[in-house]
Amino acid sequence: MKKILFLVFMAVIGIQNTDAQLLKNAKKLINSGGKGFTEQDAVNGIKEALVNGTGQSVTLVSALDGYWGNPDIKIPFPQEAKEMENKLRAIGMGKKVDEFNESMNRAAEKAANEAKNIFIIAIKNMTVKDAINIVKGQNDAATMYLKNTTSPDLNFKFQPIIKTSLDNVNATKYWSGLITAYNKIPLVKKMNPDLPAYVTSKAIDGLFVMIAREELKIRKDPMARTSEILKKVFGN
Repeated sequence: MKKILFLVFMAVIGIQNTDAQLLKNAKKLINSGGKGFTEQDAVNGIKEALVNGTGQSVTLVSALDGYWGNPDIKIPFPQEAKEMENKLRAIGMGKKVDEFNESMNRAAEKAANEAKNIFIIAIKNMTVKDAINIVKGQNDAATMYLKNTTSPDLNFKFQPIIKTSLDNVNATKYWSGLITAYNKIPLVKKMNPDLPAYVTSKAIDGLFVMIAREELKIRKDPMARTSEILKKVFGN
């Protein structure tokens, strides 16, 4: 019991290269009965930290320019249609291509809020075993746990919203116009990639990039994700 509690405690405070004095203090806290600090408190602390971290990530990507203004997660022109982009720019349609690119990212920003409740459910269903696996895992262990447990639900929730958003921000119209213009170019291979599926996939990928960053913050600076349960766990 004490060993498990200690492992989970160390995960909550985010230690990778353990500071000797902090390690000593942690062991002392566990061995002294933890002043009301229990295994469940520790697991709840991890859950609180993840709820806060995912919530912050969702807030960032769902804001204006959350995708469009972030070069690390900005959704580009579909890769399989890269030749199409190049040819359209070559015939003077660069502005239309840029408008379409922006509209895809706006659609992703509108859909992102749906992720919050999905993450909360996944985190609430986390077991002690899950928490310990996160302890022993890499810096992105919690992110991978969430990716594995939520991706189908995120795709299910995101795609219809993104489809509607694509219509509302004129992405569908831009795409239709680009496809029509491109397919009229002599000798090109006709194409029409599934736009909602593409934007949904890229939006989810970008969201997990941001969650991984938040997880790293939690691990490196636990006090940046403070809450009542974390205060109890830290003994503050």
